[in-house]
Amino acid sequence: MRSRLALSWMLALSLLLVACTPAASAPTPTLSPTSAVTIAPEPTATVTLSPSPTQALITVTDALGREVIFSQPPQRVVIAGRATALLADAAYLFPEAKEKVAALSRTSQGAEGDFLTLVDPNLGKKIVFETNVGAEQVVASQPDVVIMKTYMAESLGKPLETLGIPVVYLSLETPEEYQRDLRILGQIFQNPQRAEELVSYFDTQIQNVTQPLQGLLPEQKPRTLLLYYSDRDGQVAFNVAPKAWMQTIMTELAGGRPVWTDIELGSGWTKVNLEQVAAWDADVIAIIAYTANPDEVAARLKADPQWQAMRAVRDGRLYAFPKDFYSWDQPDVRWVLGLRWLAWRLHPEAYPGLDMVKEVRAFFEQLYGMDAKIFDARLLPLLKGDLR
Repeated sequence: MRSRLALSWMLALSLLLVACTPAASAPTPTLSPTSAVTIAPEPTATVTLSPSPTQALITVTDALGREVIFSQPPQRVVIAGRATALLADAAYLFPEAKEKVAALSRTSQGAEGDFLTLVDPNLGKKIVFETNVGAEQVVASQPDVVIMKTYMAESLGKPLETLGIPVVYLSLETPEEYQRDLRILGQIFQNPQRAEELVSYFDTQIQNVTQPLQGLLPEQKPRTLLLYYSDRDGQVAFNVAPKAWMQTIMTELAGGRPVWTDIELGSGWTKVNLEQVAAWDADVIAIIAYTANPDEVAARLKADPQWQAMRAVRDGRLYAFPKDFYSWDQPDVRWVLGLRWLAWRLHPEAYPGLDMVKEVRAFFEQLYGMDAKIFDARLLPLLKGDLR
């Protein structure tokens, strides 16, 4: 009886000890440096872990010489402010832009619509700002980086930087800046190989234009006038570009002598009257129109008796500068098309058999992968200017 009682006490004591022993802990999962943990019950709350000490930092030196450091490649790229179309067209030369561009300011320049609808089928799902977007709206788009023009630094860039948002400034105003800024975009999209391909492409296009013009004497270079026509608020005006702008650079590369650089020019477009245009009496005049049809503008000028007295009109050398969605004179990626067209118009003998429509088709195929059906249906009908 006593032994049975003792056995019962020993059994009870064993059960008590087992109950008091703590259970083995479950193994803690190991997360990669870029992992995000969803915290219940709020499915939208995320915790981003710091990168590992061994993960390489990405340092981008932008067009203002600022170093912008990223702990990991930007996944949400935002393009904001004025002249966004010029920035976005350059960004979309990189295939990664379709996925990584999350928001951008309006890129349409006129009634033709938005070029990017031809290259990004998901454009309609992205956030779209106005060109005068404020910092608060940009922050709400949750950017990993914001790309903007250098002249937006004070008005939009600085408020974003104050809020801790990484900002990368691009210029894209000259051929040299295009080389630098394409390489910056290559870093942002983590595709330096594509950046070098693009730099090589633009270099080759310039060489193809300038090589046949080597050895031209000054007197063999036509006196050339690029005139920007505007009719804002019903007021017709003609304007010329500053010396450092792409329009002037393009004229010189194309083997022309820009006649308008002999007057005092401002930092932007300088308005000129008809008397000044007549006084220049250029050999060649090219009419630029951003919101109007350049073909129609050129036709009206040719029919005007005052213009008929000018040398360029008398010699049949007043031309409409080409455009599609955007005019080719500006520092958009199309500037190499504008350069080739202008050189051909100034020196047709140097480019025998040149087919500009064929050049345009190859341009969009090589740079944007645009197939023939989309080009023929959506872009070819928009081509304006003296292309033939």
